[in-house]
Amino acid sequence: MSRTALPRSRRFAPVVAVAAAAALTLAGCSSSSGGKKSDESAGSVSAGKATTPRMTIAMVTHAPSGDTFWDTIRKGAEAAAAKDNVKLIYSNDETAADQANLVQNAIDQKVDGIAVTLAKPDAMKDVVAKAEQAGIPVVGFNAGLSDWKKQGLLSFFGQDESVSGQALGTKLNSTGAKHALCVIQAQGDVNLEQRCAGVKKTFTGKTDILYVNGTDMPSVKSTITAKLTQDKTIDEVVTLGAPFALTAVQSLSDAGSKAKVATFDLNKDLISAIEKGSIQFAVDQQPYLQGYLAVDSLWLYKNNGNYSGGGEQPVLTGPAFVDKTDVAAVAKYAANGTR
Repeated sequence: MSRTALPRSRRFAPVVAVAAAAALTLAGCSSSSGGKKSDESAGSVSAGKATTPRMTIAMVTHAPSGDTFWDTIRKGAEAAAAKDNVKLIYSNDETAADQANLVQNAIDQKVDGIAVTLAKPDAMKDVVAKAEQAGIPVVGFNAGLSDWKKQGLLSFFGQDESVSGQALGTKLNSTGAKHALCVIQAQGDVNLEQRCAGVKKTFTGKTDILYVNGTDMPSVKSTITAKLTQDKTIDEVVTLGAPFALTAVQSLSDAGSKAKVATFDLNKDLISAIEKGSIQFAVDQQPYLQGYLAVDSLWLYKNNGNYSGGGEQPVLTGPAFVDKTDVAAVAKYAANGTR
């Protein structure tokens, strides 16, 4: 799949604003197969909603059941779909082989575009190639920053997990922490492994890795509790998702530990925990924005031939920190399930 790259000076972060603005203001864009000129179709967007021909987009993620992070991504995708006159087919499976089967199902349905996560990129490589061979444009989001270009995807929306881990590790240095426990809820998930590796790289104290079964929250709780009971020197627990952070708080109580908790990702309950002080801070990668831009970018590609990031650079949605200093500004959006 060929790309036309933008000049180097225009390839990076500003693309987020450009893509969002374009989605809201485009009227009567040319389709990839040739459509009406923009000056002939000013009515193609009415009251902020596209009247371009209806298209079908499949969003296929590696989300486990019950993780509210993915509800936020889906809400963003659904908002873009409603605006862009898109039929959105959302499906998920945390098992890589089954996720690949879901992508194959989308290919068989002859969808107009696919948005996919690449948590285990090697397992997705062949089916992504099949989609591209079938002429279906594919964008990546959330997971797969290191592999999206290798696999020929049009664009990628998410954060650099290694950079976000390093940022968290650096922040821990300012808290006085000496011994961190980084909890990974899905062994082998590239994103999660990169986060803990990033923390370990910049945190000047000791970092241990603890693997837990993220699909069994009582097991997560007991495993963290056992580790904290065994090693009283642990003074910081780093989790990689909001539900696991909230569970870790319970583990601290059960173990009689005085450790603190920091995490990646948000939900409304975690926002409340930051306000109350039971969670120190969270790294926010803006999942709503990831879902929204993934769908909107496919609409823009079909109707105006756009490549978010010029097809050369990812569109970064994080990392940013949410702590007591700025949690109030985020809380109202988290209450709506969009942050």
